[in-house]
Order: sequence, then C-alpha cells, then structure tokens
Amino acid sequence: MALRGNLLVSLLLFAAAAAASGKSAMLDLVPAAPGAPLASRVRDDRRRHLYISARLRSRHGGSRRVAAEVASSSAVSLPMSSGAYSGTGQYFVKLLVGTPAQEFTLVADTGSDLTWVKCAGSSPPGHVFRPKVSKSWAPIPCSSDTCKLDVPFSLANCSSSASPCSYDYRYKEGSAGARGIVGTESATIALPGGKVAQLKGMVLGCSSSHDGQSFRSADGVLSLGNAKISFATRAAERFGGSFSYCLVDHLAPRNATGYLAFGPGQVPRTPATQTKLFLDPQMPFYGVKVDAIHVAGKALDIPAEVWDAKSGGVILDSGNTLTVLAAPAYKAVVTSLSRHLDGVPKVSFPPFEHCYNWTARRPGAPEIPKLAVQFAGSARLEPPAKSYVIDVKPGVKCIGVQEGEWPGVSVIGNIMQQEHLWEFDLKNMQVRFKQSNCTR
Repeated sequence: MALRGNLLVSLLLFAAAAAASGKSAMLDLVPAAPGAPLASRVRDDRRRHLYISARLRSRHGGSRRVAAEVASSSAVSLPMSSGAYSGTGQYFVKLLVGTPAQEFTLVADTGSDLTWVKCAGSSPPGHVFRPKVSKSWAPIPCSSDTCKLDVPFSLANCSSSASPCSYDYRYKEGSAGARGIVGTESATIALPGGKVAQLKGMVLGCSSSHDGQSFRSADGVLSLGNAKISFATRAAERFGGSFSYCLVDHLAPRNATGYLAFGPGQVPRTPATQTKLFLDPQMPFYGVKVDAIHVAGKALDIPAEVWDAKSGGVILDSGNTLTVLAAPAYKAVVTSLSRHLDGVPKVSFPPFEHCYNWTARRPGAPEIPKLAVQFAGSARLEPPAKSYVIDVKPGVKCIGVQEGEWPGVSVIGNIMQQEHLWEFDLKNMQVRFKQSNCTR
C-alpha cells in the first residue's frame, strides 16, 4: 500500500446527481495546510521511493491485474469529508463500511493494492471495524486464489483450508505497516436525497495491528492502485472503466477543493492530452513513457535508458509529495534550473540542494524558467513554476525535486501534478490530463 508523508489534501466525495443522470461522479478534494515539517515529508518520500523500487525489483509469478471489464457506463459518487490539517500529508476519504454501515476516515492511496481498516484489538484504541457485528462481512479463506495470488504480502501460514487469509503489510526503512486478516465486505455510497447504493464484494483488510504516523489521523487505507482487488479498479469496472482526480495548489486556502471522480469522459481524447498507460500485472503503480524533459524550451541531455522501464521508467504517483528523478535526470534538471536562477541569492534549507532568498531578489533578476515533461506521443505536461520551484517558507523557494537511485524508477509526485485533471482510463490503457483549476 505505499503510505507516504506527502501533500496534505483531503477528499470530500459528494454524491451529485450522477447516479440518476449517468454522468461521471465527482468527489471534492480539500487541500490542507502543510502540517508535517517539510524535512519529514522529504524523508517519507524517500522511504516511499525505496518501497516502490523494492516492489518493482521483486516481481514474481501470478496474475494480479487485467484491463478493466466495464459493467456499466453510469457512475455514482461517494461521500467524503476533509482530513485537512492533520499534519500527515495524506489524502483522506470518508467511507461507509459494513452492515450496518460504519464510517471510516481512510488514506486514499494510488499505490495501494488493498483497502483496509483498523479492527477491534488494534492499538492504540480508536475508531475500529468490528467484523463480527457486520452482516455482510465474509472472511476469505487462506487456501483461496484471491489470498494466494491477489492479496499483497499475504502470509504462507494456513493451518486449515478454512482459516482466514492473513497479511503483514510491511515497508522499507521504518515506514508504516499493518497486519490482519482479509475478507469481503460492502461499501455504502451515499446519494442525493438520502438514498444509498452499495458496492458489494469489496476486498477488505481487517488490521488488528498497525504502525506509522499516517494512521494517527486515519482509520485505514482506501486503495486506488492498479490491482485486481483495489477499490479504484472495482469502482472503475462498475462505472465506465475510468477514474480521475484533480489536485488544487497544495498551498491553496483551506476551503479550496479539488475532486476525485469515477466514470469516463473527464478529459477530451486528443493526441495532445493522452499517452499510453503501462500497467504491470504484478504491481499497483501507474507507469508512463517519458521521451524528454525541457527547461526554457531546450531538451535536456538525459540518457534514453532513464526512461526505459527495463532500467528505470516513470510512474505517476499522487502519494509522493515531491517528484523523484533518477540520478542522471535529476542532475540534468537541477543543473539547468539552477543555471537559470544564478542571479537569485542562495540560502541553505536542507534537505534541498538549491534554495533561494526570493525576498532579496533584485529587480530584473532571472525568472523561473519553464519546465515541460514530454510524454510518448504528443502529450506534454507543463506544470506551473510553483510545482517545481516550491515555497518552503515565507520568502524562500527551493528546486523541489529529489534525486533517486540509478538504475531506478522516477516518480512524478503530486505537487508536479497539481492544478491538472488526470484521468486514468483503465479500459483503454490511457492516461489523459489537462490544466484545470479543479472546480466542478
């Protein structure tokens, strides 16, 4: 599941008239003020990058993912509430689980295979799910194919064929984790006018123990990753084969909102707005092919191997706060940006290498050069300058990308994605995007 200390945003899923009209569902996303120290977020991003790299290196047999089979083109919305200002840097979603339904605040995670909630017996005590009182809970046997092939980090111990499937979701370098059993459950989706709809058969982890700062303000995880059992895949299969999200500026006012949507047609299908989506059948990550990075209109000298999935490759990840580039790309980008900003007074602000005293910037000093990411085909991401030369404190800006290992994967983080609408078309294996102020 890839928990991360990242861009603090919260989701507020509204049930619009989508269910009745057949239009795509939208969820409000509320950005939060940066609660956790920036150095802590960078540290968590690095842990997250190590986790992603380790999973990509440990591919093994078994099918976990196929292109979505679409059962319906209509869509519904889920009710969500804001988890802003909790200091964890996560997305938070409120979801009703079980029968009778209980409300849980979950971390919305695009790198997560498994949706899970805290269960009775977890420590510290808090809002917990009690499967014994839910009429719709059904344990998944440890002997089942779902347990053996689809549940990430499932444990080998199976005392009898009827014993429940168990998991131990652990992470690299001291990151968070959870342990428990897996079953199927119903998620209740609130609709306008007091009506509800149910997404039955959701695979749900019941975590009896967990650790990590991310769960101090959350009751578990909502999986939005590329996986057979993830919530995003199941919801997209039911509602048109696509899901989308739009992130407002991470430093926007507290009441500013973005949204998460299930259903197709959020972004026009044109060569300039779409590129191929690469879905590894064993991994939850969303891969894309990058051809080049431009700074001030000039393509940088970056070896093609950096963008090749065999040695590196690129994933889109709404969980990482900062963009992490494999060392050759990082050096090229930072060298070019810092050269263009050479006339701005520099300051020290670890862990960033290049930071600037923007208040001491003289009239006529260099402006931030334009950066563009050229994807395979004609699609080009041109983020606003604030997405790669970021505000770290009043009057101070830093080049907001981090260096990753090489060989290794590069990650386009959520600050680089902000103020764009991203549509993940799982049916047609495409990702589309466009600039947006993220209003509905």
